Amino acid sequence: MNPQKFASRLFFGFGFAAFAIGAQAQMTINGAGATFPYPIYSKWFDEYAKVDPSVRFNYQSIGSGGGQKQILAQTVDFGASDGPMSDDNLAKAPGKLLHIPTVAGADVVAYNLPGNPALKLDADAIAGIFLGQIKKWNDPKLAALNPGVNLPDQELVVVHRSDGSGTTYIWTDYLSKISAEWKQKVGTNTSVNWPVGLGGKGNEGVAGQIKQTPGALGYVELIYEQQKDAAKGKKLVEFLKWALTKGEEMAKALDYAPLAPQLRERVLKRVSEIKI
Repeated sequence: MNPQKFASRLFFGFGFAAFAIGAQAQMTINGAGATFPYPIYSKWFDEYAKVDPSVRFNYQSIGSGGGQKQILAQTVDFGASDGPMSDDNLAKAPGKLLHIPTVAGADVVAYNLPGNPALKLDADAIAGIFLGQIKKWNDPKLAALNPGVNLPDQELVVVHRSDGSGTTYIWTDYLSKISAEWKQKVGTNTSVNWPVGLGGKGNEGVAGQIKQTPGALGYVELIYEQQKDAAKGKKLVEFLKWALTKGEEMAKALDYAPLAPQLRERVLKRVSEIKI
Protein backbone atom coordinates (compact mmCIF):
# COMPACT_ATOMS: atom_id res chain seq x y z
CA MET A 1 0.00 0.00 0.00
CA ASN A 2 1.24 3.50 -0.84
CA PRO A 3 2.83 5.26 2.16
CA GLN A 4 1.25 2.91 4.64
CA LYS A 5 3.27 2.67 7.85
CA PHE A 6 2.73 0.73 11.01
CA ALA A 7 3.03 1.83 14.60
CA SER A 8 5.21 -0.23 16.88
CA ARG A 9 2.32 -1.51 18.95
CA LEU A 10 0.54 -4.70 17.94
CA PHE A 11 -2.87 -5.57 19.26
CA PHE A 12 -3.51 -9.28 19.34
CA GLY A 13 -6.79 -11.13 19.08
CA PHE A 14 -7.77 -14.66 18.24
CA GLY A 15 -9.53 -15.81 15.10
CA PHE A 16 -12.38 -18.06 16.14
CA ALA A 17 -14.22 -20.59 14.05
CA ALA A 18 -17.74 -21.44 15.16
CA PHE A 19 -19.30 -24.43 13.52
CA ALA A 20 -22.82 -25.73 13.15
CA ILE A 21 -23.16 -28.73 10.87
CA GLY A 22 -26.56 -29.24 9.85
CA ALA A 23 -23.47 -35.51 1.33
CA GLN A 24 -22.70 -35.14 -1.83
CA ALA A 25 -20.10 -36.58 -4.28
CA GLN A 26 -17.88 -33.65 -3.42
CA MET A 27 -19.05 -32.23 -0.14
CA THR A 28 -19.23 -28.44 0.20
CA ILE A 29 -18.90 -26.90 3.66
CA ASN A 30 -20.10 -23.30 3.75
CA GLY A 31 -18.82 -20.65 6.10
CA ALA A 32 -18.84 -16.89 6.55
CA GLY A 33 -17.44 -14.25 8.84
CA ALA A 34 -14.25 -12.44 9.75
CA THR A 35 -12.11 -10.80 7.07
CA PHE A 36 -9.15 -10.69 9.46
CA PRO A 37 -8.19 -14.41 9.22
CA TYR A 38 -9.29 -14.78 5.58
CA PRO A 39 -5.74 -15.11 4.15
CA ILE A 40 -4.82 -18.03 6.43
CA TYR A 41 -8.24 -19.67 6.08
CA SER A 42 -8.00 -19.40 2.29
CA LYS A 43 -4.55 -20.99 2.38
CA TRP A 44 -5.78 -23.78 4.64
CA PHE A 45 -8.78 -24.54 2.45
CA ASP A 46 -6.62 -24.73 -0.68
CA GLU A 47 -4.03 -26.95 0.98
CA TYR A 48 -6.62 -29.21 2.58
CA ALA A 49 -8.18 -29.88 -0.81
CA LYS A 50 -4.95 -31.76 -1.60
CA VAL A 51 -5.28 -33.76 1.62
CA ASP A 52 -8.95 -34.64 1.13
CA PRO A 53 -10.28 -33.96 -2.41
CA SER A 54 -13.76 -35.13 -1.41
CA VAL A 55 -14.49 -31.90 0.48
CA ARG A 56 -14.22 -28.23 -0.40
CA PHE A 57 -14.82 -25.10 1.67
CA ASN A 58 -16.78 -22.06 0.52
CA TYR A 59 -15.96 -19.13 2.81
CA GLN A 60 -17.39 -15.61 2.46
CA SER A 61 -15.37 -12.92 4.28
CA ILE A 62 -18.25 -10.64 5.27
CA GLY A 63 -17.07 -9.55 8.72
CA SER A 64 -17.35 -11.07 12.18
CA GLY A 65 -20.81 -9.61 12.78
CA GLY A 66 -22.12 -11.29 9.65
CA GLY A 67 -20.51 -14.57 10.61
CA GLN A 68 -22.15 -14.51 14.03
CA LYS A 69 -25.55 -13.71 12.52
CA GLN A 70 -25.32 -16.48 9.96
CA ILE A 71 -24.24 -19.13 12.44
CA LEU A 72 -27.16 -18.16 14.68
CA ALA A 73 -29.53 -18.36 11.71
CA GLN A 74 -28.01 -21.73 10.71
CA THR A 75 -27.48 -20.55 7.14
CA VAL A 76 -23.82 -21.66 7.17
CA ASP A 77 -21.93 -24.66 8.46
CA PHE A 78 -19.44 -22.51 10.34
CA GLY A 79 -18.93 -18.89 11.24
CA ALA A 80 -15.73 -17.01 12.02
CA SER A 81 -15.26 -14.12 14.41
CA ASP A 82 -12.21 -12.27 15.70
CA GLY A 83 -13.96 -11.68 19.02
CA PRO A 84 -16.04 -14.18 20.99
CA MET A 85 -19.81 -14.05 20.84
CA SER A 86 -21.53 -12.19 23.66
CA ASP A 87 -23.53 -14.03 26.30
CA ASP A 88 -26.69 -12.46 24.84
CA ASN A 89 -25.97 -13.86 21.38
CA LEU A 90 -25.00 -17.25 22.75
CA ALA A 91 -28.35 -17.37 24.57
CA LYS A 92 -30.12 -16.91 21.21
CA ALA A 93 -28.40 -19.89 19.65
CA PRO A 94 -30.64 -22.89 18.82
CA GLY A 95 -27.96 -25.17 20.27
CA LYS A 96 -24.68 -25.03 22.13
CA LEU A 97 -21.93 -23.15 20.30
CA LEU A 98 -18.26 -24.01 20.70
CA HIS A 99 -15.58 -21.34 20.20
CA ILE A 100 -12.53 -22.90 18.58
CA PRO A 101 -9.43 -20.63 18.52
CA THR A 102 -7.49 -21.00 15.28
CA VAL A 103 -4.71 -18.38 15.02
CA ALA A 104 -3.69 -15.11 16.60
CA GLY A 105 -3.40 -11.99 14.49
CA ALA A 106 -2.73 -8.31 14.98
CA ASP A 107 -4.48 -4.99 14.46
CA VAL A 108 -2.03 -2.35 13.29
CA VAL A 109 -2.14 1.39 12.77
CA ALA A 110 -1.77 2.39 9.12
CA TYR A 111 -1.48 5.92 7.76
CA ASN A 112 -0.89 7.91 4.59
CA LEU A 113 1.53 10.84 4.84
CA PRO A 114 3.84 12.54 2.33
CA GLY A 115 7.39 11.25 2.53
CA ASN A 116 6.42 8.08 4.36
CA PRO A 117 7.80 9.13 7.77
CA ALA A 118 8.23 6.36 10.36
CA LEU A 119 6.20 7.76 13.24
CA LYS A 120 5.94 6.86 16.91
CA LEU A 121 2.45 6.82 18.42
CA ASP A 122 1.89 6.07 22.10
CA ALA A 123 -1.34 4.99 23.78
CA ASP A 124 -2.40 8.52 24.69
CA ALA A 125 -1.89 9.73 21.12
CA ILE A 126 -3.83 6.83 19.62
CA ALA A 127 -6.74 7.36 22.02
CA GLY A 128 -6.69 11.11 21.32
CA ILE A 129 -6.82 10.50 17.58
CA PHE A 130 -9.77 8.13 17.72
CA LEU A 131 -11.63 10.34 20.21
CA GLY A 132 -11.28 13.22 17.76
CA GLN A 133 -9.15 15.28 20.11
CA ILE A 134 -6.08 15.27 17.86
CA LYS A 135 -7.24 16.80 14.59
CA LYS A 136 -4.02 17.79 12.82
CA TRP A 137 -0.85 15.88 12.05
CA ASN A 138 1.29 18.67 13.50
CA ASP A 139 -0.54 18.54 16.84
CA PRO A 140 1.92 19.25 19.70
CA LYS A 141 1.37 15.76 21.17
CA LEU A 142 2.42 14.07 17.91
CA ALA A 143 5.30 16.52 17.41
CA ALA A 144 6.64 15.76 20.90
CA LEU A 145 6.66 12.03 20.13
CA ASN A 146 8.43 12.55 16.82
CA PRO A 147 11.23 15.11 17.25
CA GLY A 148 12.95 15.96 13.99
CA VAL A 149 10.04 14.78 11.85
CA ASN A 150 8.45 17.48 9.69
CA LEU A 151 4.76 16.81 10.41
CA PRO A 152 2.45 18.61 7.97
CA ASP A 153 -0.22 21.15 8.92
CA GLN A 154 -2.78 18.71 7.53
CA GLU A 155 -6.11 17.34 8.69
CA LEU A 156 -5.89 13.90 10.30
CA VAL A 157 -8.66 11.77 8.80
CA VAL A 158 -9.64 8.76 10.93
CA VAL A 159 -10.78 5.65 9.04
CA HIS A 160 -12.66 2.81 10.75
CA ARG A 161 -14.76 -0.21 9.87
CA SER A 162 -18.34 0.45 8.84
CA ASP A 163 -19.46 -3.18 9.22
CA GLY A 164 -19.73 -5.38 12.27
CA SER A 165 -16.18 -6.57 12.74
CA GLY A 166 -14.06 -8.63 15.08
CA THR A 167 -11.16 -6.42 14.05
CA THR A 168 -13.14 -3.52 15.51
CA TYR A 169 -13.82 -5.56 18.65
CA ILE A 170 -10.07 -6.06 19.13
CA TRP A 171 -9.32 -2.40 18.41
CA THR A 172 -12.03 -0.94 20.65
CA ASP A 173 -11.11 -3.39 23.41
CA TYR A 174 -7.57 -2.03 23.25
CA LEU A 175 -8.81 1.58 23.29
CA SER A 176 -11.01 0.79 26.30
CA LYS A 177 -7.99 -0.58 28.14
CA ILE A 178 -5.77 2.45 27.49
CA SER A 179 -8.40 5.20 27.82
CA ALA A 180 -11.00 5.54 30.58
CA GLU A 181 -12.70 8.20 28.48
CA TRP A 182 -13.02 5.86 25.50
CA LYS A 183 -14.35 3.07 27.73
CA GLN A 184 -17.00 5.39 29.19
CA LYS A 185 -18.04 7.15 25.98
CA VAL A 186 -17.68 4.44 23.34
CA GLY A 187 -16.78 1.07 24.82
CA THR A 188 -15.92 -2.28 23.24
CA ASN A 189 -17.96 -3.96 20.53
CA THR A 190 -17.85 -5.26 16.98
CA SER A 191 -19.64 -2.07 15.94
CA VAL A 192 -19.62 1.24 17.86
CA ASN A 193 -20.71 4.85 17.51
CA TRP A 194 -17.43 6.36 16.36
CA PRO A 195 -16.70 9.89 17.61
CA VAL A 196 -15.03 10.80 14.30
CA GLY A 197 -14.01 9.34 10.98
CA LEU A 198 -14.91 7.69 7.71
CA GLY A 199 -16.12 4.11 7.39
CA GLY A 200 -14.83 1.37 5.12
CA LYS A 201 -16.32 -2.08 4.63
CA GLY A 202 -13.94 -4.87 5.54
CA ASN A 203 -10.20 -4.61 6.00
CA GLU A 204 -9.95 -4.04 2.26
CA GLY A 205 -12.31 -1.07 2.48
CA VAL A 206 -10.38 0.55 5.31
CA ALA A 207 -7.06 -0.01 3.54
CA GLY A 208 -8.53 1.47 0.34
CA GLN A 209 -9.78 4.57 2.15
CA ILE A 210 -6.36 5.11 3.73
CA LYS A 211 -4.59 4.65 0.41
CA GLN A 212 -6.73 7.18 -1.44
CA THR A 213 -7.01 9.77 1.35
CA PRO A 214 -3.91 11.88 2.11
CA GLY A 215 -3.58 12.37 5.86
CA ALA A 216 -5.71 9.31 6.69
CA LEU A 217 -5.08 6.95 9.60
CA GLY A 218 -6.90 3.77 10.56
CA TYR A 219 -6.57 0.19 11.84
CA VAL A 220 -6.27 -2.80 9.57
CA GLU A 221 -5.94 -6.56 9.94
CA LEU A 222 -18.25 -20.04 16.32
CA ILE A 223 -19.31 -24.51 16.33
CA TYR A 224 -22.45 -26.34 17.18
CA GLU A 225 -21.39 -29.05 19.67
CA GLN A 226 -23.96 -31.53 18.30
CA GLN A 227 -23.45 -31.88 14.54
CA LYS A 228 -26.67 -32.33 12.57
CA ASP A 229 -25.06 -33.87 9.49
CA ALA A 230 -22.80 -36.76 10.49
CA ALA A 231 -20.91 -36.81 7.18
CA LYS A 232 -20.16 -33.09 7.26
CA GLY A 233 -19.40 -33.24 10.95
CA LYS A 234 -16.79 -35.95 10.41
CA LYS A 235 -15.13 -33.99 7.60
CA LEU A 236 -15.14 -30.77 9.60
CA VAL A 237 -13.52 -32.41 12.62
CA GLU A 238 -10.88 -33.95 10.36
CA PHE A 239 -10.18 -30.50 8.87
CA LEU A 240 -9.93 -28.85 12.29
CA LYS A 241 -7.43 -31.44 13.49
CA TRP A 242 -5.36 -30.86 10.35
CA ALA A 243 -5.60 -27.06 10.63
CA LEU A 244 -4.52 -27.10 14.28
CA THR A 245 -1.45 -29.21 13.46
CA LYS A 246 -0.18 -28.99 9.88
CA GLY A 247 -2.11 -25.79 9.18
CA GLU A 248 -0.56 -23.95 12.12
CA GLU A 249 2.85 -24.35 10.45
CA MET A 250 1.67 -21.96 7.69
CA ALA A 251 0.68 -19.16 10.07
CA LYS A 252 3.99 -17.29 10.41
CA ALA A 253 4.49 -16.94 6.66
CA LEU A 254 1.21 -15.00 6.50
CA ASP A 255 2.02 -12.84 9.57
CA TYR A 256 -0.23 -14.71 11.99
CA ALA A 257 0.89 -16.24 15.25
CA PRO A 258 0.26 -19.98 15.70
CA LEU A 259 -1.46 -21.06 18.87
CA ALA A 260 0.81 -21.75 21.83
CA PRO A 261 1.45 -25.50 22.21
CA GLN A 262 -0.46 -25.83 25.51
CA LEU A 263 -3.46 -23.94 24.11
CA ARG A 264 -3.38 -25.99 20.91
CA GLU A 265 -3.50 -29.23 22.90
CA ARG A 266 -6.52 -27.95 24.85
CA VAL A 267 -8.27 -26.95 21.63
CA LEU A 268 -7.54 -30.30 19.99
CA LYS A 269 -8.99 -32.05 23.03
CA ARG A 270 -12.13 -29.91 22.73
CA VAL A 271 -12.42 -30.68 19.01
CA SER A 272 -12.23 -34.41 19.75
CA GLU A 273 -15.27 -34.01 22.02
CA ILE A 274 -17.51 -32.77 19.19
CA LYS A 275 -20.40 -35.20 18.85
CA ILE A 276 -21.05 -36.56 15.37
